Amino acid sequence: MSNVIEAAVKALNEKMGDDGFDGAAKFVIEGEGNIVVDGDGARVGDDETEVTLTADADTFESILSGDLDPTAAFMSGRLSVDGDMGLAMKLGSILA
Repeated sequence: MSNVIEAAVKALNEKMGDDGFDGAAKFVIEGEGNIVVDGDGARVGDDETEVTLTADADTFESILSGDLDPTAAFMSGRLSVDGDMGLAMKLGSILA
């Protein structure tokens, strides 16, 4: 597992706390791997989910650190969303 994925899983779990996420989403970090976020928290995985968000490692790290708003990343084409847009918006509010 890459350092980027390990750090992202840790950061996502810290942001969500013990509540996890009400739904199932997958982050595809290009060239690094996949992370699934659901009611159990964040983990490395490639499960089937309701929404998939794809970005390069730099974009994803900027979103997690708070330097880049997820909506702005989507609007600028740096983050793509496939699936339930409402769920993606809910996840974006956790990341912000």
